[in-house]
Amino acid sequence: MKKILISLPLMMFLFAGCKTPMKVKMEIDGIKQSCSTWFIFSICKPSIKTKKVEFESKGQKLVGTLYVPESSKKNAKFPAVVVTGAWTTVKEQMPKNYAKELVKKGLVVLTFDFRGWGESKGEQKYLEDPERKTQDILSAIDYLANRPEVDVGKINGLGICASSGYMVEAYTRTDKLQSVALIAPWLHNKKIATQVYGGDQAVKKLLDSAKVAEQKFKKTAQPTVAVAASVTDKNSIMYQAPYYTETDRGLIQEYDNKFNVASWKGWLNYNALESAKDLKGKILLVSSEAMALPQGAKEYEKMAKGKVKQVWLDDVTQFDFYDKKEIVSKATDLAFNHFTKKK
Repeated sequence: MKKILISLPLMMFLFAGCKTPMKVKMEIDGIKQSCSTWFIFSICKPSIKTKKVEFESKGQKLVGTLYVPESSKKNAKFPAVVVTGAWTTVKEQMPKNYAKELVKKGLVVLTFDFRGWGESKGEQKYLEDPERKTQDILSAIDYLANRPEVDVGKINGLGICASSGYMVEAYTRTDKLQSVALIAPWLHNKKIATQVYGGDQAVKKLLDSAKVAEQKFKKTAQPTVAVAASVTDKNSIMYQAPYYTETDRGLIQEYDNKFNVASWKGWLNYNALESAKDLKGKILLVSSEAMALPQGAKEYEKMAKGKVKQVWLDDVTQFDFYDKKEIVSKATDLAFNHFTKKK
């Protein structure tokens, strides 16, 4: 049962039958709530603190945002979750949307920029390197485990799109993650990647370009950079892709919108399905037949042999999972229930 503490102004308001909205303070399970209320009706939002944080991964500074529920309990400790987004993205895009929903439910949430992206440092910028990003997630988990607000036994991970593979790989490498939820997971191996990117010859061309980019970087320390998304540049990696090219969605000021061509080597040779055989416990996948790569989610579930709970949502596109309020809310509810379910 939830313990609710109601302030005196609210009690007076309720009994008076006032029809004017008031701002009042409440507590629900120790979490402070800021409420706007009408007669016998109130809408409450948790009081939330956000702070810019820094930590290291392999000697490089990463910058993140920590979302913390306010509590009246001294030295309160909360369950926590690391949230990561789609390839090429930064913490202010889809990770922020999920963080805002999760913190309302009483979880400490950490979002961050991977090495070489957004505000974070990195030797090679804009490199979509699955192994490097997995290492960064492990560093983020270690950082969370040392935060005073965090219940160290209740740290989880939530990966969206491409970072689903990185997140679940991190889960298999550390005992500090209780579980993970993968939202709109993009999970491929070399066979699937070859199909997606146009066949053997097309993939060979991309890998050749990555090799040239690597050689250039070794000689000059300068990355070979392409535009990540554009409605006009046909050479962009995501030509005319929704979300990434829309200023009211993913094309925000903080988005780098760049792609290091050397990324193709790690990305096309990556096997995100391999971690399925190493799962320690049951994980959650939230998927849709309308998302970008349902094939990968199905193959992952099959390989996991009973260690995946997969929820299929109807007619939800990949980009809807990123920022459509009702979809983000639904996926967050599923993830939260998975994290808090008694094992």
